[in-house]
Amino acid sequence: MGLAELTRNAVDLLPAGGLEAKLKLGRPLRVKLGIDVTSPDIHVGRAIPLQRMRAFQDEGHVGVLIVGDYTTRIGDPSGRSAERPLLSDEEIESNARTYLDQAMVILDPDRTEVRRNGEWLSRLTYAEVVRLARTITVARLLERDDFAKRYAAGEPISVSELLYPLMQAYDSVAVEADLELGGTDQLYNLLAGREVMQAYGLEPQVVLTTPLLLSWDGEKMSSSVGNNIPLTMTPEEQFGRTMRISDDQLAQWYELVLERPAPAGEPLEAKLALARFIVERSHGPEAATAAEAHFTRVVREGLAPDEVAEARLPDGDPVHLPAALAGAFGLSTSEARRLIAQGGVKLDGAAVLELDLPRSRLDGAVVQAGKRRFVRFRTS
Repeated sequence: MGLAELTRNAVDLLPAGGLEAKLKLGRPLRVKLGIDVTSPDIHVGRAIPLQRMRAFQDEGHVGVLIVGDYTTRIGDPSGRSAERPLLSDEEIESNARTYLDQAMVILDPDRTEVRRNGEWLSRLTYAEVVRLARTITVARLLERDDFAKRYAAGEPISVSELLYPLMQAYDSVAVEADLELGGTDQLYNLLAGREVMQAYGLEPQVVLTTPLLLSWDGEKMSSSVGNNIPLTMTPEEQFGRTMRISDDQLAQWYELVLERPAPAGEPLEAKLALARFIVERSHGPEAATAAEAHFTRVVREGLAPDEVAEARLPDGDPVHLPAALAGAFGLSTSEARRLIAQGGVKLDGAAVLELDLPRSRLDGAVVQAGKRRFVRFRTS
């Protein structure tokens, strides 16, 4: 694999000629990627730098995956207009446990060194934190775009947020990184790693950034927003969410996810192939075939899936349908009423507009709310 393949889709590769020099050292490089555990999943957007790590692993280099259990306690301020809410220790630990299985969907376990940055950050003394803080000036920190904007607007910036890029940089010192990967929103943090490594007498790391994968709504993927596709999401949901991207997004998704140009011709076929790839990578070929069949039946043909979840009917006769839908699908009753009014609720395939229905009519019936939510109601 040549340099072009190792650096495929790279936006920044700094300094110029740095990676070539590292590759001439004649030893496996230590390729670092840090992921804070601010959410319980790794989605396909976060997987883009993981794919670059896998490319280096396939060439014999070592992937150093840092689970940011300690930096999560501050929260990365990159791209933020306000300080992140803090997670509890229990939430952080729960999220951290889920990350390894998800990352290994992409990575080679035999060439992956997994570390938690609490190993070293939790042991720093106050004097050592002061030494770390002396490696970069406040003026240099305020050059960062998000800090600069908040400072100019008179918005608060906590000292802990200013320390975040230094803590991430110290991770590179602790693991003696040769190369650090990240999205383009991480460029400042990665370059800070070079400065801090040099201050600690280490050869600075090379920096490689990859583009941010935009979701079907045109925004950055976010677990909190829900516009993401987690690597361990169910096959049917992965397939369906992938199919939501617009035809205009196919070129970017193919380049970043499949790492090849989008095929010419019918966009629907290209999108189906993309969805198959995403599901097969996570769950295998049989799951991809089943997910496509589910999508065809439920979304394209508007039929109920082969297996429909069951829910107990609420008490009373007649049954208030909005309340039953709210209980079955986690909707608000106002959302359920709106769906009914719009003709988006079907009873055994026929649209229903009534709000109150005889219990006997709902018992055993398959109710569809929207395109992909189905339930079979039972009296008991």
